[in-house]
Amino acid sequence: MRGDLTIRTVRTKSGATAVQVVQNKGKTRSFLKHIGSAHTEQELELLMAEAREYAEAHCRQPSLFAETPPEPSPSLVPNVLVHAKLVGVTHQFARRVLLVCARKCGLGDLPELYQDLALMRIIEPASKLKTLELLDRYFGVRYIERTAYRMLSKLIDHQATIETAAIQTARDDMQEQFSLVLYDVTTLYFESFKAYDFQKPGFSKDNKPMQPQIVIGLITTRSGFPIMHEVFEGNTFEGHTMLAVVKRFQERVGETKPVIVADAAMLSKTNMKELQDEGYCYIVGARLANTAAKFIAKIDKKLPRTDKATMRFDYGHAVENAAMICQYSDTRYKKDKREFDKQVKRALDLLERNEPGRRAKFVKKSGEKNKPFIFDTALQAKTEKLLGVKGFVTNIPEATLSSAKVIEYYRDLWHVEQAFRMSKSDLQARPIFHRTQDSIRAHMLVCFMGLMMGKYMEIKTGVSLRKIREELWKVHEAQILDQSTGEVHMMQMETSELTKSLLEKIGVPEFSH
Repeated sequence: MRGDLTIRTVRTKSGATAVQVVQNKGKTRSFLKHIGSAHTEQELELLMAEAREYAEAHCRQPSLFAETPPEPSPSLVPNVLVHAKLVGVTHQFARRVLLVCARKCGLGDLPELYQDLALMRIIEPASKLKTLELLDRYFGVRYIERTAYRMLSKLIDHQATIETAAIQTARDDMQEQFSLVLYDVTTLYFESFKAYDFQKPGFSKDNKPMQPQIVIGLITTRSGFPIMHEVFEGNTFEGHTMLAVVKRFQERVGETKPVIVADAAMLSKTNMKELQDEGYCYIVGARLANTAAKFIAKIDKKLPRTDKATMRFDYGHAVENAAMICQYSDTRYKKDKREFDKQVKRALDLLERNEPGRRAKFVKKSGEKNKPFIFDTALQAKTEKLLGVKGFVTNIPEATLSSAKVIEYYRDLWHVEQAFRMSKSDLQARPIFHRTQDSIRAHMLVCFMGLMMGKYMEIKTGVSLRKIREELWKVHEAQILDQSTGEVHMMQMETSELTKSLLEKIGVPEFSH
């Protein structure tokens, strides 16, 4: 090197190679500039090129025959990004895909804040404040906190629009005729023991009877796509929720009168009579243990104990025009028998220790002072007759819908249960960081939108929402700063074949034919 500047390389303790420009003054050498540390031959080549440029620009006597530094390999750095610096990593690809999904679910005309809140239930569920931080961190999308909270309170004004979009998506994209819909209820508890006007203690499906909760009713298609929901006070009996939601659903879909499928908790004479009076057909689970002893004896006498044996019984004495369909299953018998044996053993053990306990089945009061509790042999005999038997109540005649089809339709209820599980696990509908009724309803509406998007992708791809999220999240964008020009260049990772296949099935434009 000419003049008084020299380039030297020094091995560091970490094993890297430091590149420096030093100045020579007689026998002394002073440090002038540290260019950087290289961990690979490619990085060293780039740093040496930069050091030569610096030395050439700062030497006392420029060379008449300036050396031309070797060009870095184009494969190492694209174009002019010799002075490249990674300044950020984003996941905008995932957001773009989910916004496409929101549009396909009919949510594209809503303010983008609502769409972002919904897609974040899929990406990383959190409080609203944390969600705003994550939107900035992951996607570079910024919302003013005050504005976001003000807009959130207005979300419930869009509930009719959102549910109409859900119905239209099911009808147009999934060819749903709404000849049959599924209804179920769940509860969401609060991390508190203080009840408010809306969140109150009640029968808890989460085994949290002392904590305030809300009750959620959900209608889905046979495939599990959500089309309507409602939020009720925490102490609402779930059997009283169905008719309100069904009637509102009827207003949305028009003249169609779907078959209503619900579980045993919905079974009440009032519910079935009102459905009958409104012109609805229904299929509900039966609580056989609560039926009359004579009816149970009739089932025991006539229903064969062979696997999948099915028989229809007239149930008009309880509900007008109703029939009870009973089916015996070997698998159900084994399960019921194990539980039955445990309950009998527990009852006998408690009686032997004179500790009958309040919740012990097959233990009843005797009315005698010396022996206040005895074993309930009548209940034991009644329960034994129903081992392996499941009942279904419907007002649809056999000529219109066979017993086998009734049972098949009822078993589709697992789709609603799976939707609730998705809401509680993948979308994390709770914990709920709200107190007022409107803010709680707005939160549940955000979760409903997220459920729409999640189920849409699952139905279209046949892949779980968790797996889809993982695939989307693998695609990063690198923000690379060219320090010589100040420009920031965006470079996106290549998508895998699996990701491309998923997006093609969802219908993301870049991957659709």
